[in-house]
Amino acid sequence: MKTIKYIPVKTMLLALLLTSCGDSKTEDGHDEATHSETEKNHSEGETDEENHTEGEAKEVMLTQEQFVALQMEIDTLAQRNMSGYVEANGTLEVPPQNEANITTLAGANVASIEVIEGDEVKKNQAVAYLSHPSIIQIQSDYLNAYSNSLFLKQEYERQKRLYEAGVASGMNYQKATADYQASTAMVKGLEAQLRQYNINASGVRNGTIYQRVALRSPIAGVVEKVFIKTGQYVEPQTNLMEIVDTDHVHADLMVFEKDVDKVKKGQKVRFSIQSRPGKELEAEIYSVSQTFEQDPKAVHVHAEIENKEGGLIPGMYIKGKIEVDNQQTIALPESAVVTEAGKTYVFTAQREGDAWSFTPIEVMTGEKDGDWIAIRFFETPSPKTRFAFNNSYYLMAEMNKGDTEHSH
Repeated sequence: MKTIKYIPVKTMLLALLLTSCGDSKTEDGHDEATHSETEKNHSEGETDEENHTEGEAKEVMLTQEQFVALQMEIDTLAQRNMSGYVEANGTLEVPPQNEANITTLAGANVASIEVIEGDEVKKNQAVAYLSHPSIIQIQSDYLNAYSNSLFLKQEYERQKRLYEAGVASGMNYQKATADYQASTAMVKGLEAQLRQYNINASGVRNGTIYQRVALRSPIAGVVEKVFIKTGQYVEPQTNLMEIVDTDHVHADLMVFEKDVDKVKKGQKVRFSIQSRPGKELEAEIYSVSQTFEQDPKAVHVHAEIENKEGGLIPGMYIKGKIEVDNQQTIALPESAVVTEAGKTYVFTAQREGDAWSFTPIEVMTGEKDGDWIAIRFFETPSPKTRFAFNNSYYLMAEMNKGDTEHSH
Protein backbone atom coordinates (compact mmCIF):
# COMPACT_ATOMS: atom_id res chain seq x y z
CA MET A 1 0.00 0.00 0.00
CA LYS A 2 1.51 3.33 -1.04
CA THR A 3 1.30 6.07 1.58
CA ILE A 4 1.69 9.69 0.52
CA LYS A 5 3.25 11.98 3.21
CA TYR A 6 3.59 15.80 3.37
CA ILE A 7 6.96 17.23 4.62
CA PRO A 8 6.74 20.32 7.04
CA VAL A 9 8.10 23.73 5.81
CA LYS A 10 10.73 24.02 8.64
CA THR A 11 12.21 20.69 7.67
CA MET A 12 12.47 21.77 4.06
CA LEU A 13 14.36 25.08 5.09
CA LEU A 14 16.72 23.16 7.36
CA ALA A 15 17.57 20.76 4.57
CA LEU A 16 18.35 23.66 2.21
CA LEU A 17 20.57 25.39 4.84
CA LEU A 18 22.57 22.22 5.51
CA THR A 19 23.02 21.70 1.81
CA SER A 20 24.37 25.26 1.45
CA CYS A 21 26.82 24.79 4.36
CA GLY A 22 27.93 21.52 2.92
CA ASP A 23 29.00 23.26 -0.27
CA SER A 24 31.35 25.66 1.66
CA LYS A 25 32.67 23.26 4.37
CA THR A 26 34.10 20.03 3.08
CA GLU A 27 37.58 20.00 4.55
CA ASP A 28 36.93 17.92 7.68
CA GLY A 29 33.72 16.34 6.33
CA HIS A 30 31.85 17.18 9.54
CA ASP A 31 28.94 18.92 7.89
CA GLU A 32 28.75 16.29 5.20
CA ALA A 33 28.58 13.55 7.82
CA THR A 34 25.92 15.47 9.70
CA HIS A 35 23.90 15.80 6.50
CA SER A 36 24.28 12.09 5.76
CA GLU A 37 23.20 11.20 9.28
CA THR A 38 20.18 13.45 8.96
CA GLU A 39 19.18 11.82 5.69
CA LYS A 40 19.70 8.39 7.23
CA ASN A 41 17.57 9.20 10.26
CA HIS A 42 14.93 10.72 8.07
CA SER A 43 14.94 7.66 5.78
CA GLU A 44 14.73 5.29 8.72
CA GLY A 45 11.89 7.34 10.14
CA GLU A 46 9.99 7.02 6.89
CA THR A 47 10.63 3.29 6.75
CA ASP A 48 9.42 2.78 10.30
CA GLU A 49 6.30 4.76 9.60
CA GLU A 50 5.62 2.87 6.38
CA ASN A 51 6.19 -0.46 8.13
CA HIS A 52 3.82 0.59 10.84
CA THR A 53 1.22 1.52 8.25
CA GLU A 54 1.63 -1.80 6.43
CA GLY A 55 1.23 -3.69 9.71
CA GLU A 56 -2.10 -2.08 10.54
CA ALA A 57 -5.08 -4.46 10.41
CA LYS A 58 -7.20 -3.98 7.32
CA GLU A 59 -10.93 -4.52 7.27
CA VAL A 60 -14.08 -3.59 5.41
CA MET A 61 -17.20 -2.55 7.31
CA LEU A 62 -20.69 -3.08 5.91
CA THR A 63 -23.86 -1.82 7.47
CA GLN A 64 -26.77 -4.21 7.85
CA GLU A 65 -28.48 -2.49 4.92
CA GLN A 66 -25.42 -3.00 2.70
CA PHE A 67 -25.13 -6.60 3.87
CA VAL A 68 -28.72 -7.34 2.85
CA ALA A 69 -28.52 -5.37 -0.42
CA LEU A 70 -25.40 -7.32 -1.48
CA GLN A 71 -27.06 -10.62 -0.51
CA MET A 72 -23.95 -11.63 1.38
CA GLU A 73 -23.56 -15.35 2.09
CA ILE A 74 -21.77 -16.16 5.35
CA ASP A 75 -20.83 -19.62 6.60
CA THR A 76 -18.11 -21.68 8.30
CA LEU A 77 -15.68 -23.89 6.39
CA ALA A 78 -16.56 -27.47 5.51
CA GLN A 79 -14.95 -30.42 3.80
CA ARG A 80 -16.02 -31.00 0.21
CA ASN A 81 -15.41 -33.66 -2.40
CA MET A 82 -12.96 -32.17 -4.86
CA SER A 83 -12.35 -34.77 -7.49
CA GLY A 84 -11.34 -35.64 -10.93
CA TYR A 85 -14.42 -35.92 -13.03
CA VAL A 86 -15.83 -36.85 -16.42
CA GLU A 87 -18.13 -34.28 -17.99
CA ALA A 88 -21.35 -35.70 -19.39
CA ASN A 89 -24.57 -34.12 -20.63
CA GLY A 90 -27.98 -35.69 -21.02
CA THR A 91 -31.63 -35.45 -20.04
CA LEU A 92 -33.97 -36.43 -17.25
CA GLU A 93 -35.80 -39.65 -18.10
CA VAL A 94 -38.04 -42.28 -16.51
CA PRO A 95 -37.84 -46.08 -17.01
CA PRO A 96 -40.25 -47.53 -19.60
CA GLN A 97 -42.28 -49.25 -16.89
CA ASN A 98 -43.04 -45.85 -15.37
CA GLU A 99 -44.55 -44.38 -18.55
CA ALA A 100 -47.96 -45.27 -19.95
CA ASN A 101 -49.95 -44.48 -23.07
CA ILE A 102 -53.71 -44.69 -22.73
CA THR A 103 -55.49 -46.02 -25.81
CA THR A 104 -58.91 -47.40 -26.72
CA LEU A 105 -59.60 -50.91 -27.96
CA ALA A 106 -62.36 -49.93 -30.36
CA GLY A 107 -63.46 -46.82 -32.17
CA ALA A 108 -65.52 -44.57 -29.93
CA ASN A 109 -66.48 -40.99 -29.15
CA VAL A 110 -64.99 -39.07 -26.24
CA ALA A 111 -67.87 -38.47 -23.84
CA SER A 112 -65.87 -36.52 -21.25
CA ILE A 113 -62.31 -35.79 -20.15
CA GLU A 114 -61.69 -35.89 -16.41
CA VAL A 115 -58.10 -34.56 -16.19
CA ILE A 116 -55.83 -31.92 -17.66
CA GLU A 117 -52.09 -31.89 -18.27
CA GLY A 118 -50.17 -31.71 -15.02
CA ASP A 119 -52.81 -33.45 -12.90
CA GLU A 120 -51.67 -36.22 -10.58
CA VAL A 121 -53.61 -39.47 -11.00
CA LYS A 122 -53.77 -42.71 -9.06
CA LYS A 123 -53.61 -46.18 -10.52
CA ASN A 124 -56.99 -47.24 -12.00
CA GLN A 125 -58.35 -43.68 -11.73
CA ALA A 126 -60.81 -42.74 -14.51
CA VAL A 127 -59.24 -40.13 -16.80
CA ALA A 128 -61.89 -40.04 -19.55
CA TYR A 129 -65.16 -41.65 -20.65
CA LEU A 130 -66.04 -43.05 -24.09
CA SER A 131 -69.36 -43.89 -25.67
CA HIS A 132 -70.36 -45.67 -28.88
CA PRO A 133 -73.05 -48.09 -30.13
CA SER A 134 -70.41 -50.83 -30.38
CA ILE A 135 -69.91 -50.60 -26.61
CA ILE A 136 -73.62 -51.16 -26.06
CA GLN A 137 -73.59 -53.99 -28.62
CA ILE A 138 -70.89 -55.98 -26.83
CA GLN A 139 -72.90 -55.78 -23.61
CA SER A 140 -75.98 -57.07 -25.44
CA ASP A 141 -73.93 -59.89 -26.98
CA TYR A 142 -72.62 -60.83 -23.58
CA LEU A 143 -76.08 -60.81 -22.01
CA ASN A 144 -77.45 -63.05 -24.82
CA ALA A 145 -74.49 -65.40 -24.59
CA TYR A 146 -74.82 -65.64 -20.83
CA SER A 147 -78.57 -66.36 -21.00
CA ASN A 148 -78.01 -68.94 -23.75
CA SER A 149 -75.27 -70.53 -21.66
CA LEU A 150 -77.68 -70.98 -18.75
CA PHE A 151 -80.16 -72.77 -21.05
CA LEU A 152 -77.46 -75.01 -22.57
CA LYS A 153 -76.17 -75.84 -19.11
CA GLN A 154 -79.60 -77.08 -18.10
CA GLU A 155 -79.88 -79.10 -21.33
CA TYR A 156 -76.43 -80.56 -20.76
CA GLU A 157 -77.33 -81.64 -17.23
CA ARG A 158 -80.63 -83.18 -18.44
CA GLN A 159 -78.94 -85.12 -21.25
CA LYS A 160 -76.28 -86.29 -18.80
CA ARG A 161 -78.89 -87.73 -16.42
CA LEU A 162 -80.73 -89.43 -19.29
CA TYR A 163 -77.51 -90.84 -20.69
CA GLU A 164 -76.43 -92.15 -17.30
CA ALA A 165 -79.92 -93.70 -16.90
CA GLY A 166 -79.54 -95.38 -20.29
CA VAL A 167 -82.62 -93.79 -21.84
CA ALA A 168 -80.82 -91.30 -24.17
CA SER A 169 -78.32 -91.80 -26.93
CA GLY A 170 -74.69 -90.90 -26.46
CA MET A 171 -74.83 -88.61 -29.48
CA ASN A 172 -77.41 -86.32 -27.86
CA TYR A 173 -75.34 -86.18 -24.70
CA GLN A 174 -72.20 -85.38 -26.65
CA LYS A 175 -73.95 -82.64 -28.61
CA ALA A 176 -75.35 -81.07 -25.42
CA THR A 177 -71.88 -81.19 -23.90
CA ALA A 178 -70.26 -79.52 -26.93
CA ASP A 179 -72.93 -76.81 -27.12
CA TYR A 180 -72.57 -76.01 -23.42
CA GLN A 181 -68.78 -75.87 -23.56
CA ALA A 182 -68.89 -73.59 -26.63
CA SER A 183 -71.33 -71.21 -24.96
CA THR A 184 -69.22 -71.17 -21.80
CA ALA A 185 -66.13 -70.25 -23.85
CA MET A 186 -68.05 -67.46 -25.60
CA VAL A 187 -69.26 -66.07 -22.28
CA LYS A 188 -65.73 -66.06 -20.86
CA GLY A 189 -64.39 -64.39 -23.99
CA LEU A 190 -67.02 -61.65 -23.86
CA GLU A 191 -66.36 -61.20 -20.12
CA ALA A 192 -62.67 -60.63 -20.89
CA GLN A 193 -63.60 -57.98 -23.45
CA LEU A 194 -65.87 -56.28 -20.94
CA ARG A 195 -63.01 -56.15 -18.43
CA GLN A 196 -60.82 -54.52 -21.08
CA TYR A 197 -63.55 -51.93 -21.52
CA ASN A 198 -63.69 -51.55 -17.71
CA ILE A 199 -67.32 -52.74 -17.72
CA ASN A 200 -68.66 -54.65 -14.74
CA ALA A 201 -69.86 -58.02 -16.09
CA SER A 202 -71.99 -58.76 -13.03
CA GLY A 203 -73.86 -55.48 -13.57
CA VAL A 204 -74.63 -56.49 -17.16
CA ARG A 205 -75.82 -59.91 -15.97
CA ASN A 206 -78.20 -58.09 -13.65
CA GLY A 207 -79.62 -56.17 -16.61
CA THR A 208 -77.56 -52.90 -16.52
CA ILE A 209 -76.38 -51.64 -19.92
CA TYR A 210 -73.64 -49.01 -19.54
CA GLN A 211 -73.92 -46.10 -21.98
CA ARG A 212 -70.28 -45.06 -21.56
CA VAL A 213 -67.09 -46.69 -20.33
CA ALA A 214 -64.17 -45.34 -18.34
CA LEU A 215 -60.60 -45.07 -19.53
CA ARG A 216 -58.41 -45.74 -16.49
CA SER A 217 -54.76 -44.99 -15.82
CA PRO A 218 -52.65 -48.16 -15.60
CA ILE A 219 -50.09 -46.44 -13.32
CA ALA A 220 -49.91 -43.68 -10.73
CA GLY A 221 -48.24 -40.52 -12.00
CA VAL A 222 -48.77 -37.19 -13.70
CA VAL A 223 -50.73 -36.49 -16.87
CA GLU A 224 -48.02 -35.35 -19.28
CA LYS A 225 -50.07 -34.93 -22.47
CA VAL A 226 -53.73 -35.06 -23.52
CA PHE A 227 -54.35 -35.58 -27.24
CA ILE A 228 -58.16 -35.67 -27.35
CA LYS A 229 -61.13 -33.33 -27.17
CA THR A 230 -64.65 -33.85 -25.92
CA GLY A 231 -66.90 -35.32 -28.67
CA GLN A 232 -63.96 -36.39 -30.82
CA TYR A 233 -64.12 -39.79 -32.52
CA VAL A 234 -60.98 -41.83 -31.89
CA GLU A 235 -59.83 -44.82 -33.89
CA PRO A 236 -58.83 -48.09 -32.19
CA GLN A 237 -55.30 -48.09 -30.68
CA THR A 238 -55.10 -44.28 -30.88
CA ASN A 239 -52.82 -42.74 -28.25
CA LEU A 240 -55.17 -40.58 -26.15
CA MET A 241 -53.03 -39.60 -23.15
CA GLU A 242 -49.55 -40.03 -21.68
CA ILE A 243 -49.01 -40.68 -17.97
CA VAL A 244 -45.55 -40.42 -16.38
CA ASP A 245 -44.52 -41.52 -12.89
CA THR A 246 -42.07 -38.74 -12.05
CA ASP A 247 -41.18 -40.35 -8.71
CA HIS A 248 -38.81 -42.54 -10.71
CA VAL A 249 -37.21 -39.79 -12.80
CA HIS A 250 -33.46 -40.29 -13.16
CA ALA A 251 -30.44 -38.77 -14.89
CA ASP A 252 -29.69 -40.26 -18.32
CA LEU A 253 -26.17 -39.11 -19.26
CA MET A 254 -24.16 -39.71 -22.42
CA VAL A 255 -20.49 -40.64 -21.86
CA PHE A 256 -18.14 -40.51 -24.83
CA GLU A 257 -15.98 -43.44 -25.87
CA LYS A 258 -12.72 -41.97 -24.50
CA ASP A 259 -14.18 -41.82 -20.96
CA VAL A 260 -16.14 -45.07 -20.85
CA ASP A 261 -13.44 -47.05 -19.01
CA LYS A 262 -13.47 -44.46 -16.18
CA VAL A 263 -17.18 -44.83 -15.44
CA LYS A 264 -18.75 -47.59 -13.33
CA LYS A 265 -21.68 -48.35 -11.06
CA GLY A 266 -21.73 -46.65 -7.67
CA GLN A 267 -19.93 -43.47 -8.74
CA LYS A 268 -21.40 -40.13 -7.71
CA VAL A 269 -22.76 -37.63 -10.23
CA ARG A 270 -23.34 -33.93 -9.65
CA PHE A 271 -25.48 -32.14 -12.19
CA SER A 272 -27.55 -29.02 -12.75
CA ILE A 273 -30.58 -28.09 -14.82
CA GLN A 274 -31.25 -24.80 -16.57
CA SER A 275 -34.44 -24.09 -14.64
CA ARG A 276 -32.48 -24.00 -11.37
CA PRO A 277 -29.25 -22.06 -11.92
CA GLY A 278 -26.80 -22.48 -9.07
CA LYS A 279 -28.70 -25.47 -7.65
CA GLU A 280 -26.70 -28.71 -7.70
CA LEU A 281 -28.34 -32.14 -7.63
CA GLU A 282 -26.62 -35.39 -6.75
CA ALA A 283 -27.10 -38.88 -8.16
CA GLU A 284 -25.47 -42.32 -8.09
CA ILE A 285 -24.85 -44.45 -11.16
CA TYR A 286 -26.86 -47.70 -11.12
CA SER A 287 -26.52 -48.78 -14.75
CA VAL A 288 -23.97 -48.37 -17.56
CA SER A 289 -25.09 -49.37 -21.05
CA GLN A 290 -22.97 -51.95 -22.87
CA THR A 291 -23.80 -50.70 -26.35
CA PHE A 292 -22.76 -47.53 -28.16
CA GLU A 293 -25.02 -44.95 -29.69
CA GLN A 294 -23.55 -44.06 -33.08
CA ASP A 295 -24.37 -40.38 -33.30
CA PRO A 296 -22.60 -39.34 -31.17
CA LYS A 297 -20.57 -42.43 -30.28
CA ALA A 298 -21.37 -42.65 -26.60
CA VAL A 299 -23.00 -44.91 -24.03
CA HIS A 300 -26.00 -44.22 -21.81
CA VAL A 301 -25.29 -43.95 -18.09
CA HIS A 302 -28.28 -44.03 -15.74
CA ALA A 303 -28.06 -42.47 -12.27
CA GLU A 304 -30.61 -42.41 -9.46
CA ILE A 305 -31.18 -38.90 -8.10
CA GLU A 306 -30.56 -38.68 -4.36
CA ASN A 307 -31.79 -35.20 -3.40
CA LYS A 308 -34.86 -35.44 -5.60
CA GLU A 309 -37.26 -32.49 -5.54
CA GLY A 310 -40.46 -31.49 -7.27
CA GLY A 311 -40.44 -29.94 -10.71
CA LEU A 312 -38.12 -32.51 -12.29
CA ILE A 313 -39.71 -33.16 -15.66
CA PRO A 314 -38.59 -35.89 -18.07
CA GLY A 315 -36.86 -34.38 -21.08
CA MET A 316 -35.12 -31.57 -19.16
CA TYR A 317 -31.54 -30.98 -20.35
CA ILE A 318 -28.87 -31.54 -17.71
CA LYS A 319 -25.12 -30.89 -17.42
CA GLY A 320 -23.30 -33.30 -15.16
CA LYS A 321 -19.92 -34.34 -13.80
CA ILE A 322 -19.16 -37.92 -12.85
CA GLU A 323 -16.72 -38.12 -9.95
CA VAL A 324 -13.94 -40.58 -10.70
CA ASP A 325 -11.33 -39.71 -8.04
CA ASN A 326 -12.73 -38.33 -4.79
CA GLN A 327 -10.68 -36.30 -2.30
CA GLN A 328 -12.00 -34.47 0.77
CA THR A 329 -10.60 -30.95 1.17
CA ILE A 330 -11.60 -27.46 2.32
CA ALA A 331 -13.14 -25.48 -0.51
CA LEU A 332 -14.94 -22.20 -1.06
CA PRO A 333 -17.06 -20.89 -3.93
CA GLU A 334 -15.16 -19.11 -6.67
CA SER A 335 -16.94 -15.86 -5.77
CA ALA A 336 -15.33 -16.02 -2.28
CA VAL A 337 -11.77 -15.82 -3.65
CA VAL A 338 -10.04 -12.71 -5.02
CA THR A 339 -6.55 -12.07 -6.41
CA GLU A 340 -4.80 -8.79 -5.64
CA ALA A 341 -1.21 -7.85 -6.55
CA GLY A 342 -0.33 -11.46 -7.31
CA LYS A 343 -1.71 -12.77 -4.00
CA THR A 344 -4.94 -14.62 -3.28
CA TYR A 345 -7.29 -13.70 -0.45
CA VAL A 346 -10.53 -14.75 1.21
CA PHE A 347 -12.47 -12.67 3.75
CA THR A 348 -13.38 -13.65 7.29
CA ALA A 349 -16.67 -12.25 8.54
CA GLN A 350 -17.55 -11.05 12.02
CA ARG A 351 -20.63 -9.30 13.29
CA GLU A 352 -20.07 -6.10 15.21
CA GLY A 353 -23.36 -4.81 16.54
CA ASP A 354 -25.56 -3.97 13.56
CA ALA A 355 -22.61 -4.01 11.17
CA TRP A 356 -20.32 -6.62 9.67
CA SER A 357 -16.52 -6.60 9.58
CA PHE A 358 -14.66 -8.39 6.80
CA THR A 359 -10.92 -9.04 7.05
CA PRO A 360 -8.78 -10.42 4.20
CA ILE A 361 -6.62 -13.52 4.78
CA GLU A 362 -4.00 -14.63 2.31
CA VAL A 363 -4.46 -18.23 1.09
CA MET A 364 -3.27 -20.62 -1.56
CA THR A 365 -5.68 -22.22 -4.00
CA GLY A 366 -5.75 -25.78 -5.29
CA GLU A 367 -7.81 -27.71 -7.78
CA LYS A 368 -11.02 -26.25 -9.18
CA ASP A 369 -14.22 -28.27 -9.41
CA GLY A 370 -17.06 -26.44 -11.06
CA ASP A 371 -17.69 -23.22 -9.11
CA TRP A 372 -15.65 -24.41 -6.10
CA ILE A 373 -11.92 -23.99 -5.42
CA ALA A 374 -9.79 -25.91 -2.92
CA ILE A 375 -8.30 -23.58 -0.30
CA ARG A 376 -5.09 -23.98 1.71
CA PHE A 377 -4.43 -21.66 4.68
CA PHE A 378 -1.02 -20.55 5.93
CA GLU A 379 -2.48 -20.70 9.45
CA THR A 380 -5.41 -22.99 10.17
CA PRO A 381 -8.43 -20.88 11.19
CA SER A 382 -10.77 -21.75 14.04
CA PRO A 383 -13.65 -24.08 13.05
CA LYS A 384 -16.02 -21.35 14.25
CA THR A 385 -14.56 -18.71 11.95
CA ARG A 386 -17.08 -17.52 9.41
CA PHE A 387 -16.18 -16.54 5.86
CA ALA A 388 -17.77 -14.52 3.08
CA PHE A 389 -18.90 -16.95 0.39
CA ASN A 390 -19.47 -14.28 -2.26
CA ASN A 391 -18.73 -10.68 -3.32
CA SER A 392 -14.99 -10.96 -2.61
CA TYR A 393 -14.13 -8.61 -5.50
CA TYR A 394 -16.49 -5.98 -4.11
CA LEU A 395 -14.99 -6.28 -0.62
CA MET A 396 -11.44 -5.93 -1.98
CA ALA A 397 -12.43 -2.90 -4.05
CA GLU A 398 -14.00 -1.24 -0.99
CA MET A 399 -10.90 -1.93 1.08
CA ASN A 400 -8.61 -0.45 -1.59
CA LYS A 401 -10.85 2.58 -1.88
CA GLY A 402 -10.64 3.07 1.86
CA ASP A 403 -6.83 2.83 1.77
CA THR A 404 -6.62 5.49 -0.95
CA GLU A 405 -8.84 7.89 0.99
CA HIS A 406 -6.75 7.34 4.16
CA SER A 407 -3.45 7.98 2.31
CA HIS A 408 -4.62 11.30 0.97
